[in-house]
Amino acid sequence: MPNILVTGSNGQLGSELREIVDNTSSDSNFFFTGSAELDISKTKDMLDFVQKNDIQTIINCAAYTAVDKAEDDTENANNINHLAVKDIAQICKNNKINLIHISTDYVFNGENYKPYIEDDLTSPNSLYGQTKLDGENAILAINPSNSIIIRTSWVYSSYGSNFMKTMLRLGKERDELAVIFDQVGTPTYAKDLAQVILDIVPQLANKQVEIYHYSNEGVCSWYDFAKSIFALSHINCQINPIETTDYPTPAKRPHYSLLNKAKIKKQFTLTIPYWEDSLKQCLTDIGEKTNTSI
Repeated sequence: MPNILVTGSNGQLGSELREIVDNTSSDSNFFFTGSAELDISKTKDMLDFVQKNDIQTIINCAAYTAVDKAEDDTENANNINHLAVKDIAQICKNNKINLIHISTDYVFNGENYKPYIEDDLTSPNSLYGQTKLDGENAILAINPSNSIIIRTSWVYSSYGSNFMKTMLRLGKERDELAVIFDQVGTPTYAKDLAQVILDIVPQLANKQVEIYHYSNEGVCSWYDFAKSIFALSHINCQINPIETTDYPTPAKRPHYSLLNKAKIKKQFTLTIPYWEDSLKQCLTDIGEKTNTSI
């Protein structure tokens, strides 16, 4: 039975992976770890863990994701998103371990005019984006076999902190909200991505590291996303569209984050759900977990 390590398992994606595994039968043995159980920045601990547990695949969901905080917390962001990833890639290569690493649309500057393909020029606007790109480049340079990088965008889930959950909370607390309308992309339900990852694991068979893009289908702005969250949740809160310049943040966000998914769909024969259908499913899932009507 293959042994699979999932790092960052207390985050949105890691939690969704754990839930799917817990609720379905699997031919694999999973080890779910958070930073308390396994600090990916400690190379010896990582090496000892994978050797002791005979790990065949690592799904690296661990990341420093505080985008604005990273602008000042450079060392920690670099340690987790770059240097630790570099060490993981080397461990995978030396021990013949397969690797699925999760990256981000923030490796692009958001100035494109059509959905980004995997080979498009990277040019991060933020320290967070730069550290994630540095992690990608480290994997590519080390080139462990049977390894892939999946870039995703606008991730949300019933777990953790995210835009959807923030809107649900604020929409119930306030009569009016201002939401940015001039940043466009595609929300990604972490459960959809988690299922894709689990489907891909047994299919890994590549000598060179491959990069893939994954999000849900369709396009919207943060304003559109918020409107759908409220409509589907029957929340009566006025949403006013504002420009990015009206809501300055320490880290610059990409204005355009659409990802072209043609490569991953073709390689793994995927049908990707439309973003609003997945949002509706996520809200239903939250309602079922809390025994409330969303």
